Amino acid sequence: MMEILDSAKSLNLPDWWICAGFVRTKVWDVLHNFNDRTPLLDIDVIYFDPANIDELEEKKLEQKLLDLRPNIPWSVKNEARMHLRNKVPPYRSSIDAISKFPETATALGVKLDEGNNVILTAPLGISDLINLEVKPTPYFTVAEERMKIYGERIKKKNWKSIWGNLKIYQE
Repeated sequence: MMEILDSAKSLNLPDWWICAGFVRTKVWDVLHNFNDRTPLLDIDVIYFDPANIDELEEKKLEQKLLDLRPNIPWSVKNEARMHLRNKVPPYRSSIDAISKFPETATALGVKLDEGNNVILTAPLGISDLINLEVKPTPYFTVAEERMKIYGERIKKKNWKSIWGNLKIYQE
């Protein structure tokens, strides 16, 4: 994980984080006493740069990361652009975007600071994550359309088949 964080840090992106499953999966694996890490479909690197919201820039950054670590399934997104895709008001920062992820246990990110210390952001806390509870974020609970997306994600992800001790909440 440190090598992945170091690779992302090397891009010197503004307001960058590796988020979602990268952190959540590791915590759930540890809490389930797994010896091997559950494989990830992607490594979500986000950043916030309103000066360049060209999607092509994200692909260039993914390629740079692939050049550094070719066996990692990188996904790079500029959260200054993602409101357009998600059809929501603009995000103010990467942390603002993270706070609007679908599940509380996924709404977190990590990065390395200048001294290579791991920094965690968890705008909605870590209680649900460490208590193995999957709940929609407040941003999702206020809109029926978003709750439908939450429900679809829960079905598609099928997390309970991997981590049997999860408590998954449907609203």
